[in-house]
Amino acid sequence: MSIFGLTEHLSMGLYESILQPRKQFAVLIDPDRAEDPQLDRLLGLAAEAGVDYFLVGGSLLVKDRLEACLTRIKANSNIPTILFPGSPLQIHPLADAILFLSLISGRNPELLIGQHVIAAPYLRQSGLEVLPTGYLLVDGGRPTTVSYMSQTAPIPADKNDIAATTALAGELLGLKLMYLDAGSGAMNPVSSSMIRAVRETISLPLLVGGGIRTPEQAAAAVAAGADLVVVGNVLEKEAGVLLELVGAVKG
Repeated sequence: MSIFGLTEHLSMGLYESILQPRKQFAVLIDPDRAEDPQLDRLLGLAAEAGVDYFLVGGSLLVKDRLEACLTRIKANSNIPTILFPGSPLQIHPLADAILFLSLISGRNPELLIGQHVIAAPYLRQSGLEVLPTGYLLVDGGRPTTVSYMSQTAPIPADKNDIAATTALAGELLGLKLMYLDAGSGAMNPVSSSMIRAVRETISLPLLVGGGIRTPEQAAAAVAAGADLVVVGNVLEKEAGVLLELVGAVKG
């Protein structure tokens, strides 16, 4: 076991599940927006559709609903729950795992290592499976909450080489997952050409999210090399499209 007690969490569990050679789908849930009736409907649809994971969190949470959201998910679903934290305040032991995000596309030291130092002792006590993840923010056509809160510039949408070499650097640093994200509410998803460039450069599981609203966009991400597609915003208004989205990812 490492000094921070994290190595043991990588030896088994959700990481091995994500490594499996199959296309997977995750629903991103923002606790601030997850009102109980809508959340209950989403949980039912997720079970019917075959969703693999829930990602729970956001760039900024103001309603203190993280625990209530996790409690409701756990009470009504067997789908694994992974924290997608915007800060160390979003660590909670009710989840199964946490994306330990390093914003390697930016140059803000707080999101490369600073916040991780604050979070490490809490993670050691939490019992969460820790998933070290290289997080690459990509320009999705307009400013997003994550770009504002992180105080970083996203990778330009047409700079595939920057995305690929940044992801490669993250892999060589020892990160276990890569996440290409256009950000919540993005106008445009990450392009197929960028996904393909990153896929051809790294050997790690590749998560792709942000701006994916249609089955066609989800299918395009998978065809380009995404291993796990993440969808959030569109489901808050059109939860019924979930079955089509998952079908497009899993074939």
